[in-house]
Amino acid sequence: MADGQGKPEGSALIPAATILLLRDGTEGLEVFMVVRHHQIDFASGALVFPGGKVDKLDMAPGVRERADGMEGLDDWEFSMRVAAIREAFEESGVLLARSEQTGSLIDAGRLKKLEHYRDPLNRGEIGIADFLAREGLRLCGDALTPFAHWITPNMMPKRFDTRFYLASAPEDHLAVHDGSESVDSVWIRPQLALQEADAGTRTIIFPTRMNVEKVGRSPNVAHAIETARKTPVVTVEPQVTKNEKGEPVLRIPAEAGYSVTDEPLSSAANVAKPKAG
Repeated sequence: MADGQGKPEGSALIPAATILLLRDGTEGLEVFMVVRHHQIDFASGALVFPGGKVDKLDMAPGVRERADGMEGLDDWEFSMRVAAIREAFEESGVLLARSEQTGSLIDAGRLKKLEHYRDPLNRGEIGIADFLAREGLRLCGDALTPFAHWITPNMMPKRFDTRFYLASAPEDHLAVHDGSESVDSVWIRPQLALQEADAGTRTIIFPTRMNVEKVGRSPNVAHAIETARKTPVVTVEPQVTKNEKGEPVLRIPAEAGYSVTDEPLSSAANVAKPKAG
């Protein structure tokens, strides 16, 4: 699963990170989700959380000096949180960063002036360290709360090691999909997302569904984040086995705190790709 430095064993695992951006809506907790482009190899057409693979530039010199709330983290966990913030900006336009001059979270006006960085960051034309230095910004690592950790089953040829984080979305940051990797976006109540998936009007893969259901137990953002802070994250690496009826299932540990421990293999075929949700 992981070694003493926090890095998973085995070179085949691809590190990735994602954020469940949360807000309080008129009917309760809402989470921001995007619809993946149908030509993307990960979860094409599915409703997922913003996120993606860790980039080598996420650990470039200068990033640690411009990150708040991530002191003492090993390089592996640090790079995950940097990637989560960067990917959220690239895919949704929400940037969890502070002005180094004022110490305050950037507002909508400043965010709009940073919009043109989204594509260059996504293409690797500029690294996160250079972006932060150029604009006088600091990453709000203290805005992230660890929520879940999923690893692709070991029988799959392409495997992801994905960290999930919760974050309260800044009230004046307009979350908008990027138009390339994601083609639509929505603020949605977890219960509604699950209902639409059950009705067949939304596609939600197994890891995403489990985490939508889990965060949906909270009535509001404060409760969700406080609950996550008090709850240890248990790594989930689904195992292919058979249930008591002899049917093939994916089994996840009961101590991870999800509503199910067995998922029929036929309905969880896309579990192998939990890159961003």
